[in-house]
Amino acid sequence: MPVTGERQAFLEQAGSVMKEEKGLVLIIGAGPGDPGLITLRGARALMRADVIVYDQLASAELLQFARKDARLIYVGKKGGDHTIPQKEINQLLVLEAKKGLVVARLKGGDPFIFGRGGEEAEVLVREGIPIEVIPGVTSAIAVPAFAGIPLTHREHTSTVAFVTGHEDPTKEKSGVDWERLSGIGTLVFLMGVKNLPGITKNIIRGGKSPATPAALIRQGTTPDQETLSGTLGDIAKKAAVKKLTPPAILVVGDVVSLRGQLNWFEGKPLFGKGIVITRPEDQAGEFAALLLEEGARVIRFPTIEVVPPESWYGLDRVIDAIESYHWIIFTSANGVRFFFSRLRERGRDVRDLKGLGLCTIGPATARAVEDRGLRVDIVPAEYISEGIVAAFEGRNLEGKKILLPRAEVARDVVPEGLKKMGAAIDVVTVYRTVRSGYKKSDLQPLIDGGKVDVITFTSPSTVINFKLIMGKDMHLPEQIKIACLGPVTAAAAKKHGFSVDILQAHYTIPGMVDEMKDYFAKQR
Repeated sequence: MPVTGERQAFLEQAGSVMKEEKGLVLIIGAGPGDPGLITLRGARALMRADVIVYDQLASAELLQFARKDARLIYVGKKGGDHTIPQKEINQLLVLEAKKGLVVARLKGGDPFIFGRGGEEAEVLVREGIPIEVIPGVTSAIAVPAFAGIPLTHREHTSTVAFVTGHEDPTKEKSGVDWERLSGIGTLVFLMGVKNLPGITKNIIRGGKSPATPAALIRQGTTPDQETLSGTLGDIAKKAAVKKLTPPAILVVGDVVSLRGQLNWFEGKPLFGKGIVITRPEDQAGEFAALLLEEGARVIRFPTIEVVPPESWYGLDRVIDAIESYHWIIFTSANGVRFFFSRLRERGRDVRDLKGLGLCTIGPATARAVEDRGLRVDIVPAEYISEGIVAAFEGRNLEGKKILLPRAEVARDVVPEGLKKMGAAIDVVTVYRTVRSGYKKSDLQPLIDGGKVDVITFTSPSTVINFKLIMGKDMHLPEQIKIACLGPVTAAAAKKHGFSVDILQAHYTIPGMVDEMKDYFAKQR
């Protein structure tokens, strides 16, 4: 998750709070699965924590809000399989808090809606430990909404009930009054997949018609969301045939019939498509956010890392003589970042660039420069090296000194093209790309499981290192498509044996997402 201005403010506020409060448990609702559904207060609380104790249903994306020094403890369960029994979780929270730590207890959905948050809170209070409860968006309302089912509607019902489909097994008698329950307009059952046949039979016995519309929604609010529609009388049989597994929510009521009109989420252009991002982790934020907005399943598999050059000698030399240059050309946002970082380390700043012309390869790189308070003079019409050369045609470059801070390995189109126009070019290395620590085993199970639909490449180095990581024996199923950012990357992909299926025209990340949307729209 990128550190936006808003998040930076959170971090600063959280830092001041951490110095004052110790020995505290924050019981936080993580929301139903989509990481964007956590509350702002919940995100702030995660940033305060020394220790985060989290569940299976809490999205792993939310852990990016954690401080780098925070300890993460997984205590989740899946389909009733507990990693740690509830009693031990309670003891763990008490133990960590008594060390004088701020403990975040991150729970899926809302902690007080069938989440056993109340039980944990009771234990903590009895032990004299301060608590704060931060409500979450409960799956009981969020999941039906993402399936296009409003739980109340003036023309259908004004009553709704939330019921656990998994009562305390130690109870001698069910606490559910099925007859009264059956008179309520909309019924929402959480954690009821295993008990589905019994639930539907009891509702029918209570008096609700077997013809009542019903829907079972699995993995709601995520790109893996799956909705099975039917009636109260046949939904259990349909679920058994389809072998639906938890987590899922059952909705029963006339409002389910509105799903045909209001199914907004599952109709998104990239819904359910598994899209692999191979660019560096710290540059994947914008790309991932755009894909998530279109309903995609984002798979982060960075094949490269961007690191400083082995020596700063070359860059230091030109920075010390920066006044002698007429132009600086940036061919990537990475080049911008490393150049300005080193400029500052050398005791200089943007004022030393006064009078220099600035050119960037495209709008994303231009944005990186302008964020530092400088105006870019040239952004070529075509966002490739050839476009930069074309943008300087007609300008008098005779005797002009041009600085090109770039990657260690790059094409020489720009320096060779501008030299022919009479310019003196200094090419300096400001960063290198190296292979990431990811392994074939991080991606292959997803490929084998049919969870990958598109692999994206944003530079030749992502292609090369993907091939190195996956090995010579790599085999991609035919249904997996290759998307490339620009013709240079596409050429590298073809050279390494990939068939390029999606190539967008504007060489930008938003353009790449649009091209994928168009591609799959045509496939429909």
